Parts: sequence; structure tokens; C-alpha cells
Amino acid sequence: MAERRMFAKVIVDSDAFLDMPLSTQALYFHLSMRADDDGFLNNARKIQRLVGASDDDLKLLLMKRFVIGFEGGILVIKHWRMNNYLRKDRYTPTAYQEEYAMLEVKGNGAYTLEKSSGIQSGIPDGNRCVTQVSIGKDSTGKVSIEKAVCPEPEPTPDRRKAASLTLNDKTEYYIFDDQVKEWTELFPAVDVMQELRKMKSWLDSNPSRRKTRRGVLRFVNGWLSKEQDKGWSKQGGGSIYDTGREACGNKPAEKGYIQQLIESGYDPGDNTTGF
Repeated sequence: MAERRMFAKVIVDSDAFLDMPLSTQALYFHLSMRADDDGFLNNARKIQRLVGASDDDLKLLLMKRFVIGFEGGILVIKHWRMNNYLRKDRYTPTAYQEEYAMLEVKGNGAYTLEKSSGIQSGIPDGNRCVTQVSIGKDSTGKVSIEKAVCPEPEPTPDRRKAASLTLNDKTEYYIFDDQVKEWTELFPAVDVMQELRKMKSWLDSNPSRRKTRRGVLRFVNGWLSKEQDKGWSKQGGGSIYDTGREACGNKPAEKGYIQQLIESGYDPGDNTTGF
């Protein structure tokens, strides 16, 4: 594996990067220095502790999409190929070929999750559509190739409804207490229930901008992330996760942070960095 790493100014001089706390920026550099030749690493938490970064710094890199998370704790630096170019005689392929196969490289060199027939590969979000393929002819003689079916996930009996959001097909998408709890931990500067009520009102007032069943969790996560950033600004630039830490407790979560983000609607394919 090559020992030298490079960083593109278009990434580290961007507003999205410089707006993050210095400790988060430093963690990004340390993760990048220790990633393999395809930008993957499996010990982000160890590196975080080694350099004295906080759990919040790692969460922020995930939510801002400077790194992409996979189940099992594997991370990849999203803009790895924009930062680095390795000669073939110094290149060693990553050991994480299964995760590597979930990615495609955009024209500018940034990683993104591969999409197949409009369906995101990689991390499931619990609301993925199933594509049913049926080849035949309709009444006009045209060939019908595929039909996307989005089944409603069956809630477990112990899940309690906390709110609902109106979708573009005029049905309701239910939010449950356990999801609210997860979002409250991930966005401690935000009153999650109040924001869900605002989302409901906004969607009811803007029917043309309502979301699909597949896209509604991305909408919720993006809304809460923006409100979290506003809360950070009001605090005078401190860690955006400081507010509410006392209420949430300061003990490490039992689940890995990547898994928490996945279950709360984190979409690694979403692009908030501008690249």
C-alpha cells in the first residue's frame, strides 16, 4: 500500500468543509492518511480515539457525506479519487470488494452509491422498492419491461405512531416513536416532534412538492440536518451536538454510529458536499 496521501484544494477549501469544526476537519485528514489505496478503512473509531476526536466529529463527517458508511463499520472517503492518484505499480486493491462493488465513480472522481434501474444499491433503508420484471405487450403493442412496487413496511406490534407525513399519492407515511428517539439522539439541538409538525404543515401546504414513499426519509433527514446546523450557529460555533447532550447522556451508544444513521434514514448516496 502506498504511504503518501494527497488532498485536493477543491475539497478542503470548500465552504462545506471549512464550515465544519477544526476537530472534524482534522479527523478527516487522519482518516484519509490511514485509508487503503481505494479509500477504505475499517477502524475509524480507533483512529478517532487515537487523535483525540469526539464521537460527534465522526457523526458529522458521515452526515455531511465526506465519508460514506457501510454496515459493519466500513468507511470510504467519498472524494478519494479526487484527492489521490496512484501509479499502478504502487496500487494495492482494497480488501473490501463487496463494499467497493456497491460504488460507482462519477465523472469528477467522487464515489457515489451505484444505482440500478433507479433503485439504490448498498445500504437498505427499510423502504426500498422491489422491481418486478414482466415482459409482455400491452393493448397498444408496446413492450412492458418492469414495474416498481413499493410495499408498505409492516410495523411491529410494539411500535407506536408518533406522527405522519402526507405523500405525493395522498397516503400517509407514519413516523414511529423509536425513529423519533433515534433522531433526537442524532440531532440533539432540534425539537424533533416540533419539526415533524412543521414538515406535516409544509407538505400539506405544498402538495406539488410532497415526497414519494422512497424519498420521504431522505427529506426528513435533510430537514433535521439543516435545523441542527441552525442550532449550532445559534450556539456561537461550538460543537453542533453539545445541545441536548446532557439529556441524551454522554455514554457511547450501543449501536455503531453508522447503523444509527442508517436506521434514521441516512442516505449515503445523498450529496451535501457539492461534489
